[in-house]
Amino acid sequence: MEQIIHQVAQNMEKQLDNEIGRLDALDNSDLEAIRQQRIAEMKQRAKQKQEWLAIGHGEYTEIDNEKEFFTVCNKSDNVVCHFYRNDTPRCRIVDMHLKLLAKKHIETRFVKLDAERAPFLTGRLKIHVIPTIGLVKTNKTKDFIVGFTDLGGRDDFSTEMLEWRIARADVIEYSGDLLVPPTEAKKQRALQIQSKKTIRGPADSDSDLDFSD
Repeated sequence: MEQIIHQVAQNMEKQLDNEIGRLDALDNSDLEAIRQQRIAEMKQRAKQKQEWLAIGHGEYTEIDNEKEFFTVCNKSDNVVCHFYRNDTPRCRIVDMHLKLLAKKHIETRFVKLDAERAPFLTGRLKIHVIPTIGLVKTNKTKDFIVGFTDLGGRDDFSTEMLEWRIARADVIEYSGDLLVPPTEAKKQRALQIQSKKTIRGPADSDSDLDFSD
């Protein structure tokens, strides 16, 4: 095990040395070109954000009918649509989470549509369970989140859990691990911390010893 750890450390050190060497080899013109490229990328991103905001991104809004749904999908590459009914309490839970995610993920349009106003669309998409969240990318339905089954089967799921599930359809930008749900990731981190504490325990416990006679 020590050999493996040592080998991994050596490989990481070698990669770091190579990267430092590459950066040291750059002359002023190279650095300026990189700087200008970065500035251009930032400007393009800022422009894109303004365009997104102009067509309704950044807010969780209700659309009135099927025609508006298709208009939204034509304007935005990434769309999250909550098909709801007013008499379904779980829809209000979804609303709460999507309001937060809409503000966080400007790159995606978040909307809701009363399923009763869209009989053709819900029939075409085979939506039978409410709430259902449709995940659309470049005008194609990539996935559906049906009820709360994929969210742990419970009403008190976290916003992070819904974010992770949406990200698996590639309709939002996500930096986490798509293979591990946030709830499992937290458990793994907690176990790692507990394991470290257990390993350090005997050494750290000296202060609790009573040497008095």
